[in-house]
Amino acid sequence: MLRKLLIGFGLVEITKPEPIIGLCERIGLRNPSETRRRPLALTGARLEGLAFVWLLIRGRQGSTLVSGLLGLAGLTLVLVPQPIIDLSQQLVYANTDDLELQPWVVPAARLLGVLYLTVTLLSRSTSEETAAAASETDADSDSSRLRLRSR
Repeated sequence: MLRKLLIGFGLVEITKPEPIIGLCERIGLRNPSETRRRPLALTGARLEGLAFVWLLIRGRQGSTLVSGLLGLAGLTLVLVPQPIIDLSQQLVYANTDDLELQPWVVPAARLLGVLYLTVTLLSRSTSEETAAAASETDADSDSSRLRLRSR
């Protein structure tokens, strides 16, 4: 269920990142109407959504780099969120000096880190389930071959 919700969130973030960015600005800034976003802000949000969907659907197959980067970002946000907050503001906004952060931005960033780690962990369970299903299929075909040979 959680996997489906996160895939849905990722799809929305890919197709319509504007409302999600706007919501985050209203939550995190005292003066969200004064933001001047850089052109790549929407692209960054779409890439985040794409990473979520990619990892949750495909698992870690062929995407260990994406999984590793998302996990590292999540761990950093949980443990020391301020550098990531500062970096993301520099990447997203042209007028970072004019923006006033809400006092709960750091706890919200930590929650975002937990979300990233959750996506990473769910992607691991996808690849483990796929590997288990593949080994069961191999075992079934091996036992079928053995039965045929014994006849």
